[in-house]
Amino acid sequence: MILYNTLGGEKQEFVPHEAGKVKMYTCGPTVYHYAHIGNLRTYIMEDVLEKYLRYDGYDVLRVMNITDVGHLSSDADTGEDKMLAGAKREHKSVMDIAKFYTDAFFSDADKLNIKKPDVIEPATACIPEFIAMVQTLMDKGYAYFAGGNVYFDTAKLDNYFVFGNMNEEELQVGVREDVSEDSNKRNKNDFVLWFTQSKFEDQALKWESPWGLGYPGWHIECSAISIKHAGEYLDIHCGGVDNAFPHHTNEIAQSEAFLGHKWCPYWFHVLHLLDKRGKMSKSKGGFLTVSLLEEKGYDPLAYRFFCLQSHYRKPLVFTFENLDNTVQAYNKLIARIGKLSRDGEPDLAAAKPYQDSFKAALDNDLNTSLAITALYDVLKAELSDATKRYLIADFDRVLSLGLIEAADAKNAEAAPDADVDVAKIEALIAKRTQARADKDWATADAIRDELKAMHIVLKDGKDGVSWEIEA
Repeated sequence: MILYNTLGGEKQEFVPHEAGKVKMYTCGPTVYHYAHIGNLRTYIMEDVLEKYLRYDGYDVLRVMNITDVGHLSSDADTGEDKMLAGAKREHKSVMDIAKFYTDAFFSDADKLNIKKPDVIEPATACIPEFIAMVQTLMDKGYAYFAGGNVYFDTAKLDNYFVFGNMNEEELQVGVREDVSEDSNKRNKNDFVLWFTQSKFEDQALKWESPWGLGYPGWHIECSAISIKHAGEYLDIHCGGVDNAFPHHTNEIAQSEAFLGHKWCPYWFHVLHLLDKRGKMSKSKGGFLTVSLLEEKGYDPLAYRFFCLQSHYRKPLVFTFENLDNTVQAYNKLIARIGKLSRDGEPDLAAAKPYQDSFKAALDNDLNTSLAITALYDVLKAELSDATKRYLIADFDRVLSLGLIEAADAKNAEAAPDADVDVAKIEALIAKRTQARADKDWATADAIRDELKAMHIVLKDGKDGVSWEIEA
């Protein structure tokens, strides 16, 4: 499998640390508000990556954190804790906010057929691990105490800016006009590992530590949670491209300083979802959620299909016109699958070249657009219906579009009467199609009349024959 590695700035062959096994970490949500559909694009693409690795035969361990403390409103270690801001906004406790939005996130993930990671760990459950990691960094000389906080000393590193497509001038966060510089820092790029002092005296969650009563910085949690569950060697780390700096840069710095060796060789970043205002963001207000799409009548899986038709390394422009076009394509796809007979056994030898084509698409930097093309190629192929259904179900182990289930449900909905024999109807339609191909018009007309007597109305279209029960 070839993947674009942000750390190397190029496509590279993916080779895990241990043959046949993949340890994968994905940055989880900060649970102070609903996830918007831009956030969820990242989780959809990470889900496809995980499922494809499993499809390809790897034993995958996927770990994800839940940020319920420590993520400040500015990535420059300034501003209010996002969790506290959410609690103030809704007049609830921080932990009530965390539970509500954690549940909401996983509800949205279920609707999008996103698999739960093997390990899900909230930050508040790992305070001892954070403290131990910070203490080790201090003992090794990579961290210092100043002004009541513990900072990571980036000057101790040979190369702090590890992502090759970024440079220091572009990424300095402490010198922006909207960020007040922290005078406690030895270097402008140093970052906080543990707070005991901040602008906000009413920080809701605090713990005793060797440095006083305080709380962890955002960056330390992902390193500590990953090492706790995946060990000293991680194979691939995923997240949105906006996390590459400073969050992932800081993760690499502190993890490798703590471990004393290279930590994670592959970094998988998903680009932004754009709307008419640019990058979709909670800070702009009016962001779109899965629930809002449902209220407008959209199936969440149509949004997943929308995401899969674009490459993860390209910005994806969202408009309702674009989504409407995807809905039409998704419904047509379901309708075509619904016409396939459920009888017979698949021809596995005939299926193999199409599976190879599907794998080739995803081996090429997770090209989901080409994988969708491979799916349409199956529908157009000279294969038995049983083989086509087998391949569609096989591909959907990765795509997770609910294709067979949706097609069968549509057929059941079209035939709610228990007396309607769907299999018989489909068999008669297949015979009629063959008769028409043989120019046996008398037989074709007789079958149409037989179906009409069963109150079944046929509709011949460019995509084939569909049917419905006569009103």
